[in-house]
Amino acid sequence: MTPSNAEPLMRLTWTDPITGAHGYLVVHSLVSGVATGGTRMRAGCTMSEVEDLARGMAGKTATFNLPVGGAKGGIDFDPKDPRAFDVLKRFCAFLRPWLDAHWVTAEDLGVPQHLIDSVFAELGLEQSYHAAIRRSADPARTLRRVQAGLNAPVPGGFLLGDVVGGYGVAQACLGVAAAWDWDAGETTVAIQGIGTMGGGAAWYLHEAGMKVVAVADAAGTLFAPQGLDVPALLELRDRFGEVDRSRLPAGVRTLAREAVVGIDADIFVPAAISYALRPDNENLVKAKVVVEAANAATTPEAEAALSARGVAVVPDFVANAGAAAWAWWLLLGEVGADPADSFLRLRTEMQAKVALLLAEWNMDRLPLRLTGLKLAEANRARRAEAALAPEGEPGLLIP
Repeated sequence: MTPSNAEPLMRLTWTDPITGAHGYLVVHSLVSGVATGGTRMRAGCTMSEVEDLARGMAGKTATFNLPVGGAKGGIDFDPKDPRAFDVLKRFCAFLRPWLDAHWVTAEDLGVPQHLIDSVFAELGLEQSYHAAIRRSADPARTLRRVQAGLNAPVPGGFLLGDVVGGYGVAQACLGVAAAWDWDAGETTVAIQGIGTMGGGAAWYLHEAGMKVVAVADAAGTLFAPQGLDVPALLELRDRFGEVDRSRLPAGVRTLAREAVVGIDADIFVPAAISYALRPDNENLVKAKVVVEAANAATTPEAEAALSARGVAVVPDFVANAGAAAWAWWLLLGEVGADPADSFLRLRTEMQAKVALLLAEWNMDRLPLRLTGLKLAEANRARRAEAALAPEGEPGLLIP
């Protein structure tokens, strides 16, 4: 078992022969020969960023006791560029040996799930969970289960695979409210990002009765102190998660993009870019708690400063791990195509973990990240002990 703070097993840099774009794969750890983690695309993506994200993925898999390691892919390229699909396809083709046997990838910033699945289909790999599916006793049956789960319809006109990550973030927020005895109807939330993760979180928080008072996209912040009409705003999004300003509901104010950080709300959810909270802007945060929906949303320096002034930070490897955990429950046959089963499992596990982290915070002001890392290391240690037992730990078993 690789500790979360260890050097990654592998760093790989790829150069696109057509555009000159750079892509990166970092495998932080392998468990049973497999690592999991999404593939992102954004202009300015760096190796160090991907390494941070791979480390975070290793934390997610250990925290949720999943039988896999952590990895991450990233491409330094604008996802709005018309050449983006071909760049992604060439990146995946180059990494086919890893994608075929060891790396289970999925959507991330700039790369929606349907896009990466289209790439895999063109490469003859069918679906981005391919490396796990091919290890199952009946790959065709496992593929059918995965596709049924990803495409299961849920209220609101969504598909389960598109919203389960946001649902998990919403449950982290609701877990905070429950742990601190807040009335959900009186709790306010500001969300940076209204794409797959942020939009899903906004939808389920609104459905639960919380007041989403601000959301931000690339064009700016939308603010309504009485609470935004989240369903109406989501209808106005384009495929890049940006809201059409020409059709905004009445009463919505438009503010600068960075204004969302300083909105006076109980909970702030950074759900867009990495390193959104930094030493130069963490002092603007008025929220009582930050729930990291984006990977590596807060720099270590900013998180230390927030904790020092009493702002709890629910770390990414807990708060946004819902999509990764659910994908593996689906692969392992622990949930199926019924969204109710998936939502119950994720709600139960997420709220229990948030309660555990906040209990330590309430008692000793121990940063939530430290408690989460202790949980992850304890799970790793148990797996290591099982592997050394006479009967040994079985390899990755997928029905």
